Amino acid sequence: MKLMSVFRFIFATVLGCALLTGAHAQQYPSRPIKILVGYGAGGPADTVARIYAEKLQGILNTPVLVENKPGAFEQLAAQTVLSGPPDGYTLWLGTAGALTMGPGVRSDIPYDILKNFTHVARIAEVNAVLSVKNDLPVNSLAELISYAKARPNQLFFATAGMGAGNHLLTEYIMNVTGIKMTHVPYKSDADVVRELAAGTVDFGIPVSSQVVPFINDRKVKAIAVTGQSRMKTLPNTPTVGEAGVESLKSMGVYSIYGLLGPAGMPPAAAQTLNDAFNKAAKMPDLVQRLDGLNIKATTSTSAELRQYLESEISKWRDLGKTLNIKFN
Repeated sequence: MKLMSVFRFIFATVLGCALLTGAHAQQYPSRPIKILVGYGAGGPADTVARIYAEKLQGILNTPVLVENKPGAFEQLAAQTVLSGPPDGYTLWLGTAGALTMGPGVRSDIPYDILKNFTHVARIAEVNAVLSVKNDLPVNSLAELISYAKARPNQLFFATAGMGAGNHLLTEYIMNVTGIKMTHVPYKSDADVVRELAAGTVDFGIPVSSQVVPFINDRKVKAIAVTGQSRMKTLPNTPTVGEAGVESLKSMGVYSIYGLLGPAGMPPAAAQTLNDAFNKAAKMPDLVQRLDGLNIKATTSTSAELRQYLESEISKWRDLGKTLNIKFN
């Protein structure tokens, strides 16, 4: 009986430790969470990340930090996430340029967006403004196309960098309309807006949050907006679909913001994050803050984000076969 009692004691002790260990492992989050952004501070992606981080700290009851890792077409941020453990504590807030457009047209990306990441949530979307410098003698998208056709490679278009969303979208516009312009890459949309306002470049497609104030101050001209409906802040600017250029009518939303972690994240952690982001996206003050920046808060399941990425990558892969883009 004594021996049996000892065995029972040992069994109960081991079982108790196992249960405690399991319970502890399921306690997510138990320490600070870091969100990496592939652009510099102050840009739209950084702003979105920080607005959400403020809300997530209260929802998850843990610090949520935003770290900027600009460079290499957001690859630096992505690879930093992939180099760490898949525990849900280091995440990447990616944009469409790196999540869908780039993977569709580039062959030099060292990871697979669909295979190497856990897809957590689609948290926001943003549209962009097809913009020209003030003294360019065009006032519509159709006029820009005609003007550029008569002056091949004489107009300069600015982007947030080689492979950025506005670079790839401009390449697409040139491809389907037959115009040719000269690329001038910068590091951010803020740079694009600054150069348009200074008149050193002719055309750009900066995100609305960056360029609308300059348009309202008449420092830059808007000729069209992406998306299916006009912007509240630019009610007199037509959508690309309304702009009278048949080959561009199907252009949809400019960019999304998606949250990803390394492949192999615990499903419970991914679900906790998805629930938290979806809850934050419905908070009236967060919605209002993003709306003021012409950014729309969105919700999704993890599966819906993956399905969106898969569909968009496939679309851009088909387009990439016709685009003549050379990446250094």
